[in-house]
Amino acid sequence: MTENRHHVLGLNDQDVLKMYETMAMARKIDERMWLLNRAGKIPFVISCQGQEAAQVGAAFALDRNEDYVLPYYRDMGVVLTFGMTAKELMLSGFAKAEDPNSGGRQMPGHFGQKKNRIVTGSSPVTTQVPHAVGIALAGKMQKKNLVTFVTFGEGSSNQGDFHEGANFAAVHKLPVILMCENNKYAISVPYNKQVACEKISDRAIGYGMPGVTVDGNCPLEVYAAVKQAADRGRRGEGPTLIETISYRLTPHSSDDDDRSYREQDEVAEAKKNDPIKTFANYLKEVGVLTDEIENEMFANIMKVVDEATEYAEAAPYAVPEHALKHVYAE
Repeated sequence: MTENRHHVLGLNDQDVLKMYETMAMARKIDERMWLLNRAGKIPFVISCQGQEAAQVGAAFALDRNEDYVLPYYRDMGVVLTFGMTAKELMLSGFAKAEDPNSGGRQMPGHFGQKKNRIVTGSSPVTTQVPHAVGIALAGKMQKKNLVTFVTFGEGSSNQGDFHEGANFAAVHKLPVILMCENNKYAISVPYNKQVACEKISDRAIGYGMPGVTVDGNCPLEVYAAVKQAADRGRRGEGPTLIETISYRLTPHSSDDDDRSYREQDEVAEAKKNDPIKTFANYLKEVGVLTDEIENEMFANIMKVVDEATEYAEAAPYAVPEHALKHVYAE
């Protein structure tokens, strides 16, 4: 019998089943979006596949009533955990008027939803890092107990926004969790051509904050690291840099052909560690998940995804006159 790791972390069986369900929901929405894209129905997909464990494990460690998340474009698992729905994500994919992120103005993956404290992202990568630091500073000044959680890819860790944000957060001991989702490729550039240090987390020492690298395919390992970082932040001990190691199972986006820069044998090998499968295996080994529960769960997920797709496809587009709404003072 496998050791019951989630109980040690203070998670009950329902918690980890919900984690697994959220990971699976992200995967199934993403897979549906690829089919819709290839059918010419939606213009663009930027995928979460292979990173769901890191995203969901991290988001479960946060306070969904207090904390702010500043996700990067792959973070479907984070925004689902924080309250965004399959229907809302599909409305974004179809660029419909009801899209909560931008009313159909932005590409998919530019998540933003005020009621769930999901802070709007933008197309230039890494701009979300200084925003997270600013919100943490505001929270500290207002004596709130909040933590800000911001994610980015390992390619983003080379941008000035990351370095300036990390430095400011550390100097002012701000409650920020900087989580680098290292999926091995910055578009077509492999890790060894992006960064000279062995681990992204090695960079933390330069800012005077703790840095930790964890297995991004294990949601429990990510949960533990983020929980510890959140507790540190709330105690006034400052920011933490967390690196989660996973693998991008799809091309960079629906506009990319990854066969031009990586061997498909490498991708096939990585799929053996697909976090959806490995976490399901763990849950079955500890007796939390049965085939019957899993089959029912996936049937429900597919029903939700089907309904979300049908609703979003039939929903109206924004009227052309709204193109300049929120751009100029009215």
